[in-house]
Amino acid sequence: MKFSANLGFLWTDRSLPDAIRTAKAAGFDAVECHWPYETPPEQVKAALEETGLPMLGLNTVRGNPGENGLCALPGRQPEARAAIDQAIDYATAIGAGAIHVMAGFADGPEAEAAFLENLRYARRNCPAGIDLLIEPLNRHDAPGYFLRTTDQAAAILKQLDMPGIKLMFDCYHVGRTEGDVVTRLKALAQVIGHIQFASVPSRGAPDQGELDYRFVFAKIAEMGWSQPLGAEYKPGGATDDSLGWLRSLR
Repeated sequence: MKFSANLGFLWTDRSLPDAIRTAKAAGFDAVECHWPYETPPEQVKAALEETGLPMLGLNTVRGNPGENGLCALPGRQPEARAAIDQAIDYATAIGAGAIHVMAGFADGPEAEAAFLENLRYARRNCPAGIDLLIEPLNRHDAPGYFLRTTDQAAAILKQLDMPGIKLMFDCYHVGRTEGDVVTRLKALAQVIGHIQFASVPSRGAPDQGELDYRFVFAKIAEMGWSQPLGAEYKPGGATDDSLGWLRSLR
């Protein structure tokens, strides 16, 4: 099993290039991030080349303070498309494999129409080698977020019917909202582009909580999944002190 360090939560006390180097030294096989835009892309690219780690993905920006994405917000198309363009440019510059298109807090048919339109724009303008990802967020952490369940996300993907737009399946979010994580993984295997994990319900390291990741990871392996799984958890202290799972669960 391979693992990716999500540097939005891990080693946040370091610059992004230094966090990439630290992830390599800790034994991770890849990295991913949230919003790298304050770091010059050439510095990130240099760290990736130095370590040999792939950058699996990054997010579009959240928007104004208190927002959580722009792409499902009716009437905000210029800002949403600027965020998409920014993410495409940065991902291209560093060789990232995917962009998480953040929907934002919205509801109803107008929000769905805006999200579909912005995803079509993103796919038309995104290089073929970069996937676009959509991710349901749980109602406890992100009440009012447009994408709430994997069924809703799958319906969006079916409406789009475009190659290169996939589901980001976060075991933590699914565990908090839907449960039955392994069954959902198997049912959605054909549309999943990336898998993330954290303990349920605390979002801590995966060797705690109610979800048995030894079992989950074994089932993911049985599915034939070979890409690195994204460790997107909150370490609750020094990241290095939270990495016992990396040895015991690998």
